[in-house]
Amino acid sequence: MIRVHNLTYAYEKGDSPVLKDLNLHIAEGEYIALIGPNGCGKTTLIRHLNALLIPSAGEVLVDELSTRNSKSLLEIRRRVGMAFQNADNQIVGMSVEEDVAFGPGNLGLPPIEVRRRVDEALTRVSLIGLRSRPPHTLSGGQKQLLALAGLLAMEPKIIVLDEPTASLDPESKKKVLTLLRKLNSQGLGIIHVTHSMDEAALADRVLVMDQGELIADGSPGDILSRVEWLKTLGLAPPQITELMWQLQQGGEDVSTCIFTVEDAAEEITALLERLRSSSNFCFPRKADGHV
Repeated sequence: MIRVHNLTYAYEKGDSPVLKDLNLHIAEGEYIALIGPNGCGKTTLIRHLNALLIPSAGEVLVDELSTRNSKSLLEIRRRVGMAFQNADNQIVGMSVEEDVAFGPGNLGLPPIEVRRRVDEALTRVSLIGLRSRPPHTLSGGQKQLLALAGLLAMEPKIIVLDEPTASLDPESKKKVLTLLRKLNSQGLGIIHVTHSMDEAALADRVLVMDQGELIADGSPGDILSRVEWLKTLGLAPPQITELMWQLQQGGEDVSTCIFTVEDAAEEITALLERLRSSSNFCFPRKADGHV
Protein backbone atom coordinates (compact mmCIF):
# COMPACT_ATOMS: atom_id res chain seq x y z
CA MET A 1 0.00 0.00 0.00
CA ILE A 2 2.80 2.42 0.95
CA ARG A 3 6.43 2.15 -0.09
CA VAL A 4 9.09 4.53 1.20
CA HIS A 5 12.43 4.38 -0.63
CA ASN A 6 15.57 6.13 0.65
CA LEU A 7 13.51 8.99 2.08
CA THR A 8 15.58 11.96 3.18
CA TYR A 9 14.07 15.26 4.25
CA ALA A 10 15.33 18.62 5.54
CA TYR A 11 12.97 21.50 6.30
CA GLU A 12 15.35 24.10 4.88
CA LYS A 13 18.01 23.74 2.23
CA GLY A 14 21.38 23.30 3.92
CA ASP A 15 19.87 22.12 7.22
CA SER A 16 20.70 18.73 8.68
CA PRO A 17 18.12 16.20 7.47
CA VAL A 18 15.29 15.30 9.83
CA LEU A 19 14.81 11.98 8.01
CA LYS A 20 17.84 10.06 6.78
CA ASP A 21 17.68 7.49 3.97
CA LEU A 22 14.60 5.83 5.42
CA ASN A 23 13.04 2.70 3.86
CA LEU A 24 9.65 1.28 4.78
CA HIS A 25 6.89 -0.93 3.31
CA ILE A 26 3.36 -0.87 4.71
CA ALA A 27 0.76 -3.40 3.58
CA GLU A 28 -2.96 -2.75 3.30
CA GLY A 29 -4.87 -3.49 6.50
CA GLU A 30 -1.90 -3.36 8.91
CA TYR A 31 -2.19 -1.85 12.39
CA ILE A 32 1.15 -0.13 13.01
CA ALA A 33 2.36 1.75 16.07
CA LEU A 34 5.12 4.31 15.42
CA ILE A 35 7.16 5.15 18.52
CA GLY A 36 10.34 7.00 19.35
CA PRO A 37 11.68 9.85 21.51
CA ASN A 38 10.62 13.46 20.96
CA GLY A 39 12.27 15.01 17.92
CA CYS A 40 13.12 11.70 16.26
CA GLY A 41 11.10 12.47 13.10
CA LYS A 42 7.83 10.57 13.62
CA THR A 43 5.54 13.46 12.64
CA THR A 44 7.76 14.41 9.73
CA LEU A 45 7.57 10.85 8.43
CA ILE A 46 3.80 10.53 8.61
CA ARG A 47 3.34 13.89 6.87
CA HIS A 48 5.08 12.34 3.88
CA LEU A 49 2.58 9.49 3.73
CA ASN A 50 -0.22 11.64 2.34
CA ALA A 51 2.01 14.22 0.62
CA LEU A 52 1.75 17.02 3.17
CA LEU A 53 5.55 17.02 2.79
CA ILE A 54 7.55 16.09 -0.31
CA PRO A 55 10.92 14.29 0.04
CA SER A 56 14.16 16.20 -0.34
CA ALA A 57 15.50 12.94 -1.76
CA GLY A 58 14.05 9.48 -2.29
CA GLU A 59 10.43 8.63 -3.00
CA VAL A 60 7.12 7.81 -1.33
CA LEU A 61 4.60 5.72 -3.26
CA VAL A 62 0.97 5.27 -2.18
CA ASP A 63 -0.81 2.59 -4.20
CA GLU A 64 1.98 3.11 -6.78
CA LEU A 65 1.20 6.86 -6.93
CA SER A 66 4.21 9.09 -6.28
CA THR A 67 3.75 11.95 -3.82
CA ARG A 68 6.03 13.98 -6.07
CA ASN A 69 3.36 14.02 -8.77
CA SER A 70 1.04 16.96 -8.03
CA LYS A 71 -1.65 15.41 -10.23
CA SER A 72 -1.84 12.42 -7.86
CA LEU A 73 -2.31 14.39 -4.62
CA LEU A 74 -6.11 14.12 -4.50
CA GLU A 75 -6.05 10.36 -5.02
CA ILE A 76 -3.25 9.93 -2.47
CA ARG A 77 -5.15 11.90 0.17
CA ARG A 78 -8.31 9.94 -0.51
CA ARG A 79 -6.39 6.75 0.22
CA VAL A 80 -4.47 8.01 3.28
CA GLY A 81 -6.38 10.08 5.83
CA MET A 82 -4.60 12.08 8.52
CA ALA A 83 -5.77 12.97 12.05
CA PHE A 84 -3.70 15.29 14.21
CA GLN A 85 -3.27 15.50 17.98
CA ASN A 86 -5.51 18.56 18.36
CA ALA A 87 -8.87 17.66 16.84
CA ASP A 88 -10.00 21.31 16.95
CA ASN A 89 -7.54 22.06 14.15
CA GLN A 90 -9.51 19.76 11.81
CA ILE A 91 -13.05 20.83 12.62
CA VAL A 92 -14.55 23.23 10.08
CA GLY A 93 -18.33 22.68 10.20
CA MET A 94 -21.00 24.48 12.22
CA SER A 95 -22.56 21.15 13.17
CA VAL A 96 -21.30 17.59 13.59
CA GLU A 97 -22.89 16.34 10.36
CA GLU A 98 -21.79 19.42 8.41
CA ASP A 99 -18.22 18.84 9.49
CA VAL A 100 -18.26 15.19 8.39
CA ALA A 101 -19.85 16.19 5.06
CA PHE A 102 -17.07 18.69 4.28
CA GLY A 103 -14.64 16.17 2.79
CA PRO A 104 -16.96 14.13 0.57
CA GLY A 105 -18.78 17.31 -0.42
CA ASN A 106 -15.55 18.76 -1.78
CA LEU A 107 -15.11 15.66 -3.92
CA GLY A 108 -18.17 16.76 -5.87
CA LEU A 109 -20.17 13.67 -4.93
CA PRO A 110 -23.97 13.66 -5.36
CA PRO A 111 -25.85 14.85 -2.23
CA ILE A 112 -27.40 11.41 -1.69
CA GLU A 113 -23.91 9.83 -1.61
CA VAL A 114 -22.62 12.50 0.76
CA ARG A 115 -25.59 11.81 3.06
CA ARG A 116 -24.91 8.07 2.97
CA ARG A 117 -21.26 8.57 3.88
CA VAL A 118 -22.05 10.99 6.69
CA ASP A 119 -24.64 8.67 8.23
CA GLU A 120 -22.36 5.66 7.95
CA ALA A 121 -19.32 7.46 9.41
CA LEU A 122 -21.27 8.91 12.36
CA THR A 123 -22.76 5.50 13.08
CA ARG A 124 -19.33 3.86 13.07
CA VAL A 125 -17.99 6.32 15.67
CA SER A 126 -21.24 6.33 17.71
CA LEU A 127 -21.98 10.04 17.15
CA ILE A 128 -25.13 9.66 15.06
CA GLY A 129 -27.25 10.96 17.94
CA LEU A 130 -25.19 14.17 18.08
CA ARG A 131 -25.37 14.98 14.39
CA SER A 132 -26.98 18.41 14.95
CA ARG A 133 -24.70 19.49 17.80
CA PRO A 134 -22.22 22.36 17.31
CA PRO A 135 -18.72 20.82 17.49
CA HIS A 136 -17.53 23.27 20.15
CA THR A 137 -20.00 21.72 22.61
CA LEU A 138 -18.40 18.26 22.32
CA SER A 139 -15.95 16.78 24.81
CA GLY A 140 -12.32 16.23 23.85
CA GLY A 141 -12.95 12.54 23.20
CA GLN A 142 -16.04 13.29 21.10
CA LYS A 143 -14.03 15.75 19.02
CA GLN A 144 -11.46 13.06 18.28
CA LEU A 145 -14.27 10.73 17.23
CA LEU A 146 -15.64 13.51 15.02
CA ALA A 147 -12.24 13.93 13.37
CA LEU A 148 -12.18 10.17 12.73
CA ALA A 149 -15.70 10.32 11.27
CA GLY A 150 -14.53 13.02 8.85
CA LEU A 151 -11.73 10.71 7.72
CA LEU A 152 -14.01 7.68 7.40
CA ALA A 153 -16.42 9.65 5.21
CA MET A 154 -13.61 9.93 2.66
CA GLU A 155 -13.41 6.11 2.62
CA PRO A 156 -9.60 5.87 2.92
CA LYS A 157 -7.59 2.65 2.91
CA ILE A 158 -5.32 3.82 5.73
CA ILE A 159 -5.72 6.42 8.47
CA VAL A 160 -2.70 8.00 10.15
CA LEU A 161 -3.12 9.35 13.68
CA ASP A 162 -0.59 11.58 15.42
CA GLU A 163 -0.98 10.99 19.18
CA PRO A 164 -4.81 11.09 19.04
CA THR A 165 -5.26 10.25 22.74
CA ALA A 166 -2.54 12.47 24.21
CA SER A 167 -4.91 15.01 25.80
CA LEU A 168 -7.86 12.72 26.55
CA ASP A 169 -9.15 11.42 29.86
CA PRO A 170 -8.89 7.63 30.47
CA GLU A 171 -12.49 6.86 29.47
CA SER A 172 -12.29 8.86 26.21
CA LYS A 173 -8.92 7.30 25.47
CA LYS A 174 -10.39 3.83 25.89
CA LYS A 175 -13.24 4.65 23.48
CA VAL A 176 -10.85 5.90 20.78
CA LEU A 177 -8.53 2.89 21.11
CA THR A 178 -11.45 0.44 21.06
CA LEU A 179 -12.73 2.12 17.90
CA LEU A 180 -9.33 1.89 16.22
CA ARG A 181 -9.13 -1.86 16.87
CA LYS A 182 -12.68 -2.30 15.55
CA LEU A 183 -11.96 -0.30 12.39
CA ASN A 184 -8.80 -2.32 11.79
CA SER A 185 -10.74 -5.59 12.20
CA GLN A 186 -13.00 -4.31 9.41
CA GLY A 187 -10.01 -3.95 7.08
CA LEU A 188 -8.93 -0.34 7.61
CA GLY A 189 -5.18 0.20 7.91
CA ILE A 190 -4.02 2.14 11.00
CA ILE A 191 -0.75 3.99 11.55
CA HIS A 192 -0.73 5.24 15.13
CA VAL A 193 1.98 7.59 16.42
CA THR A 194 2.14 7.34 20.19
CA HIS A 195 4.36 7.86 23.24
CA SER A 196 2.35 5.28 25.18
CA MET A 197 3.88 1.83 25.07
CA ASP A 198 0.60 0.41 26.37
CA GLU A 199 -1.09 1.81 23.25
CA ALA A 200 1.71 0.48 21.05
CA ALA A 201 1.07 -2.99 22.48
CA LEU A 202 -2.37 -2.95 20.80
CA ALA A 203 -0.82 -2.84 17.33
CA ASP A 204 0.22 -5.77 15.17
CA ARG A 205 3.55 -4.17 14.24
CA VAL A 206 5.74 -1.63 16.00
CA LEU A 207 8.17 0.73 14.25
CA VAL A 208 10.83 2.52 16.30
CA MET A 209 12.52 5.72 15.16
CA ASP A 210 15.51 7.58 16.56
CA GLN A 211 17.40 10.55 15.14
CA GLY A 212 15.58 10.40 11.81
CA GLU A 213 16.17 6.72 11.21
CA LEU A 214 14.04 3.59 11.47
CA ILE A 215 15.98 1.50 14.00
CA ALA A 216 13.57 -1.37 14.74
CA ASP A 217 10.58 -3.04 13.13
CA GLY A 218 8.78 -6.00 14.69
CA SER A 219 5.86 -7.35 16.67
CA PRO A 220 4.94 -5.79 20.04
CA GLY A 221 6.42 -8.86 21.72
CA ASP A 222 9.73 -8.36 19.88
CA ILE A 223 9.99 -4.63 20.56
CA LEU A 224 8.24 -3.82 23.82
CA SER A 225 9.78 -6.66 25.83
CA ARG A 226 13.23 -5.02 25.42
CA VAL A 227 12.84 -3.03 28.62
CA GLU A 228 16.42 -1.82 29.09
CA TRP A 229 16.78 -0.86 25.42
CA LEU A 230 13.56 1.17 25.48
CA LYS A 231 14.81 3.04 28.52
CA THR A 232 18.04 3.97 26.73
CA LEU A 233 15.83 5.66 24.10
CA GLY A 234 13.98 7.59 26.80
CA LEU A 235 10.81 5.50 26.34
CA ALA A 236 8.86 4.10 29.29
CA PRO A 237 8.11 0.38 28.80
CA PRO A 238 4.55 -0.85 29.48
CA GLN A 239 4.12 -1.05 33.27
CA ILE A 240 3.06 -4.70 33.18
CA THR A 241 6.06 -5.59 31.01
CA GLU A 242 8.45 -3.80 33.36
CA LEU A 243 6.98 -5.65 36.33
CA MET A 244 7.62 -8.99 34.62
CA TRP A 245 11.13 -7.84 33.69
CA GLN A 246 11.86 -6.97 37.33
CA LEU A 247 10.72 -10.43 38.38
CA GLN A 248 12.97 -11.91 35.72
CA GLN A 249 15.90 -9.81 36.95
CA GLY A 250 15.25 -11.27 40.41
CA GLY A 251 15.82 -14.74 38.99
CA GLU A 252 12.23 -15.80 38.38
CA ASP A 253 11.33 -17.77 35.25
CA VAL A 254 8.69 -15.48 33.70
CA SER A 255 8.08 -14.04 30.24
CA THR A 256 8.48 -10.32 29.51
CA CYS A 257 6.24 -10.55 26.40
CA ILE A 258 3.22 -9.67 28.52
CA PHE A 259 1.20 -6.45 28.21
CA THR A 260 -2.12 -6.97 30.02
CA VAL A 261 -3.08 -7.39 33.67
CA GLU A 262 -4.90 -10.63 32.83
CA ASP A 263 -1.86 -12.20 31.17
CA ALA A 264 0.39 -11.02 33.99
CA ALA A 265 -1.95 -12.56 36.60
CA GLU A 266 -1.87 -15.86 34.71
CA GLU A 267 1.93 -15.82 34.47
CA ILE A 268 2.38 -14.94 38.15
CA THR A 269 -0.14 -17.61 39.19
CA ALA A 270 1.86 -20.18 37.23
CA LEU A 271 5.04 -18.92 38.90
CA LEU A 272 3.50 -19.28 42.37
CA GLU A 273 2.35 -22.81 41.55
CA ARG A 274 5.88 -23.73 40.52
CA LEU A 275 7.26 -22.21 43.72
CA ARG A 276 4.60 -23.97 45.81
CA SER A 277 5.62 -27.35 44.41
CA SER A 278 9.29 -26.65 45.06
CA SER A 279 10.59 -28.70 48.03
CA ASN A 280 12.68 -25.84 49.38
CA PHE A 281 10.01 -23.16 49.28
CA CYS A 282 7.31 -22.16 51.75
CA PHE A 283 5.11 -19.09 51.83
CA PRO A 284 5.93 -16.70 54.73
CA ARG A 285 3.44 -16.69 57.60
CA LYS A 286 2.26 -13.77 59.66
CA ALA A 287 2.30 -13.82 63.46
CA ASP A 288 -1.35 -14.92 63.52
CA GLY A 289 -0.48 -17.99 61.50
CA HIS A 290 -2.03 -16.82 58.21
CA VAL A 291 -0.06 -17.18 54.99
